[in-house]
Formats: sequence, structure tokens, C-alpha cells
Amino acid sequence: MKATLKSLRAIQADPAVSIFVKTHRKHPENEQDPIALKNQLSVAEERITNEYDKRKAAAIMEKIHAKTDELDKNYNLDTLAIFASEDDAQVLRLPLDAEERVIIGKRFATRDLVRDMASAVHYYAVVITREHARLIEAANDRVVQEFDRNDSEQNHMAHIPFPIENTTLYTTSGADRSAASNEDNYLKEFLNRVDKSVQELWGEHKMPLVIVGDARNISFYKEVCDRPENIVATVDNVTDLEDGSAQHIIDGVQEAIEGYRKQLHEQALGEIEKARGNDQVRVDLQEVYQAAFQGAGETLYVRQGYIQPAKIDEKAQTLALADDPAADGVTDDAVGEIIELVMHNGGKVVFLPADIMGEQQAIALVTRY
Repeated sequence: MKATLKSLRAIQADPAVSIFVKTHRKHPENEQDPIALKNQLSVAEERITNEYDKRKAAAIMEKIHAKTDELDKNYNLDTLAIFASEDDAQVLRLPLDAEERVIIGKRFATRDLVRDMASAVHYYAVVITREHARLIEAANDRVVQEFDRNDSEQNHMAHIPFPIENTTLYTTSGADRSAASNEDNYLKEFLNRVDKSVQELWGEHKMPLVIVGDARNISFYKEVCDRPENIVATVDNVTDLEDGSAQHIIDGVQEAIEGYRKQLHEQALGEIEKARGNDQVRVDLQEVYQAAFQGAGETLYVRQGYIQPAKIDEKAQTLALADDPAADGVTDDAVGEIIELVMHNGGKVVFLPADIMGEQQAIALVTRY
């Protein structure tokens, strides 16, 4: 998702059309999603037609309909985002709430999405039992997807696609099971195969892992996995691991996710202080913007909720604070612009609560040099 938003930010088009539609994950609420989509597309078509010629409007709407006419509402998340120009259209299902609207400009309206995605803890929940393994992708307390054999992401896997059934690496023989070491070895081999699949998918996105199971299975998994350092939490008190919904599982790991989030916050403060000692921290917004624009930003730390209007001159690489976000030439959220620049140039963004960041320090950029 972050890679897609990064590529969208780089596109300039006239017009660049961004459409956001509120959607629903479950029936019967999702029955209203096609109507909401149709309404927003009508708004978009009317606006494009009024602001541009009919030929251009028709070309853009054709691209949009090619991607939206066959959408299955049963796979919706919380927001449907459509980004379209004369050349192409992309549709994203997002696990976050976005204001329902149509925006027409020279760039796609990705800023709020980038901010929301950057502030989320994004992770894989690896759910293991003796006979079954599931993989769930989540952001904060929301399910993004549960991996299924029909997913295109698993079409060409070298290892076993999820969900994984343990059909061969355990025994029901009383003689075999009476030997604890035999049973343990069967289970470890199964979990090792599960981990091979996890690592193959992890290699694409490198998200932290939360292991969910009973204490014995978690212990064995950590013993046989290839990258134990990627495990940020384990949870052994979630019920109904095989048949429970993905949301049920994610609801059950939230205490662990909050613990991981606090750990990230504490780690961030240490990194800021270390960089400050090496004269690699910028806190003045003009200096932060210039370093971000030049690609020097390694990690940007932002106080949650911090928004600052400013006049930005890209050619001069200057940023001047403004009081009125609606004034002519003023960018209503210069912080959002900086966030996008840092991420576009390969840096990270970390959001910190006010009680951690401090009221006097709203932003800090750790530079690469």
C-alpha cells in the first residue's frame, strides 16, 4: 500500500482525479456500497465535465468504470479510493476511514492516506495450532486481509500458500504419540514449513510478526523460525484459533500491539537523542523541509495531530509559516507535504503522542548525514 501511494504521489496529470467512498466490510451494510460508489462517480463525472472538455471527461470515466464496474462488494474494507487520469485508473481498498469526497487537481490526493498509513502499526498475525496455520495482515485493530489460496500474492509461491493444513507431519498412532520427542519433532517440522511460507511473504513487505497460539506451539515456532528477531509479540490467550474470524483474532492481540507501540515510542526518543548528539537532528520546520526535499531525511518524528499551514516554494526550497490555511498560495498542511517527501525519498515516518514528544517539540527529522 505504501509503495502504491508513493508511486501515485509521483504522478502529475491534468486532471488528477481522486475519489473516496465510504464502504463496509460485512453484509448487510455493504449492500449500500454500490449505490455510494455510483453517487460519487456521478459527482466526479459532473465536475470533470464542467472543468474540462467532454472528450477528456469521457476518457477518464471510461478508465474508472473499467476498474469499478466489476468490483465485488464482499471484499470491501472501510474506504474505496480511486485515482484516475486520462492514462490510467487505480482502485485501492483501505483499512482506514477517509472523508467521502471528490478532489480534482494536478496531483492525486494521497496526503491524508499517507499520514494515516504512516501512523498505523502494520503487521502480520501468524496463527498456529497443531494442525492448522493462518496468516492475517492487519493495521492497528483492523484486518487488511486474511491470506487465502486464491490470492494473487500467493499464486507463484515457492512454499505452501496459506491457510496451511498439517496433513502429514503429525500422527494419531498411540505408539508414536507416546514418545514425546517424536510428537515434538512432527510439530516442529510442520511449524518450520509454516515459517518458510511466512518468510517468503515477509520478504516482500518486511512487516513485524505477532505469533498467536498456545504457549507450546509459540515456543516451538520461535525455536524453528528463520528470523526470530522479526517477532515483536506473542499472544497465547486467544480462543477459537482455527474457526474464529480474522477480526476476532486481531481483537485478541491488541494489548500486545499497544505494548509494541509503546516500545517503538521509547525507542524513538533514544534515537532522537543519539542523533542530536551527532548533530543529525533538524527541528526548525524550514530546515526540516529543505532536508526532506533534498532526500536527506532518514526518520521523521511527528507529534500526533500536528498540522501547520505554510507557503512552500519548491524551486527555492523554502517554507514560510502562515496563519490562514485558506489564504492564496498557502498549503494547508505543510507537515503532510514533508511526510510525503520523506517517504518518497525512502525515509521512515514515526508519529509520537504529545506526552512522549513534548509540547515544545512538534517535529524532528533525523538526517542521513
